[in-house]
Amino acid sequence: MDLSVKKVKLGIIGYGNMGSGHVKNILAGMTPEIELAAIADLRPARREAARAVVPESVKILEAGDELIESGLCDAVLIAVPHYQHPGLAIKAFSAGLHVMCEKPAGVYTKQAREMLAAAAAHPKLAFGMMFNQRTNCVYRKMKELVAGGSLGAIKRVNWIVTDWYRTQSYYDSGAWRATWNGEGGGVLLNQCPHNLDLLQWICGMPNAVRAFCHNGKWHDIEVEDDVTAYLEYPNGATGVFITSTADAPGTNRFEVTLERGKLVCENETLTLFELEVNERDFCRTAPGGFDKPPMQVRTVETDGENPQHVGVLNAFAGKILRGAALIADGAEGINGLTLSNAMHLSSWLCRTCEIPFDEELFLSELNRRRASSRDKSDAAETTFDTAGSY
Repeated sequence: MDLSVKKVKLGIIGYGNMGSGHVKNILAGMTPEIELAAIADLRPARREAARAVVPESVKILEAGDELIESGLCDAVLIAVPHYQHPGLAIKAFSAGLHVMCEKPAGVYTKQAREMLAAAAAHPKLAFGMMFNQRTNCVYRKMKELVAGGSLGAIKRVNWIVTDWYRTQSYYDSGAWRATWNGEGGGVLLNQCPHNLDLLQWICGMPNAVRAFCHNGKWHDIEVEDDVTAYLEYPNGATGVFITSTADAPGTNRFEVTLERGKLVCENETLTLFELEVNERDFCRTAPGGFDKPPMQVRTVETDGENPQHVGVLNAFAGKILRGAALIADGAEGINGLTLSNAMHLSSWLCRTCEIPFDEELFLSELNRRRASSRDKSDAAETTFDTAGSY
């Protein structure tokens, strides 16, 4: 595209919960370097809903392929059911379009790798993932402190994130939702891609997972809505990841214990329990059996900024127009997907899953579940306002 142009012409594929939210933000002037050029959705009702809120200059199309081939856009934002993400991204790259992909990168890592290969073949095109939680000042500060090294190596990770509460009406709101064939998974693949991305972004990738995924435990669905997973890291650290869409009230507490203290993220506040000495040295040299290392507790200051989806889109436009940094490069999307795939596979096989795992085995197990997946073609299509749900 002509870099003298000050706005990116963006096409949005999918006008559901997320796509409609992005449209709202753009029309509100929150993305000054982005111009909404086109919207595509297969459902007539959603196309009518889009036409009712966008200017006449915005083209309303039926299919994502049609939008990609229209010549109306410089970039696309893919906000459709998960299985379709890689295929549409690959077509967009082939058409010379920049790509922003909603989470997750796909349903299975083999599929995501094909998308990454297509992106690598077009290095001049921007490719970003909509990991909006990376813009949260608290998580950014956690990343900074852990990566900085002053707190030493990670010893333990605990994240209980059960504030993803969803009602049955949410799961009944679309034919694709909460089915193996339509969505490819439940809480791990819909709500938790953000948490799994942050987990690996801040703490690194584990090398083994043992997970227990309970399908339809709390809702009338065929996929998981309750998960407990145990993680092992290459340096000997361990972790626990717990999530559910049925806890009311839910909890969101993320702890990282390191050699020189502990970080606790809860209620949008980051607390540092900082040891005056390295625990490993103290353990070996302290004279008393019940001695504890001296510690200071403080609330960690952040810059207070948390632009979420708007921040991701503005960085995407900056990447296209000026070569600025993305919030999350598309190539990183496979990491969190690797974690969710490993958790599913571990639960399906009732054993520990090493990372990397057998991708063909995972796909075979997934397809076995897809073959008997529920037909929800008669489900009512409902679009919800997602504000405040993340």
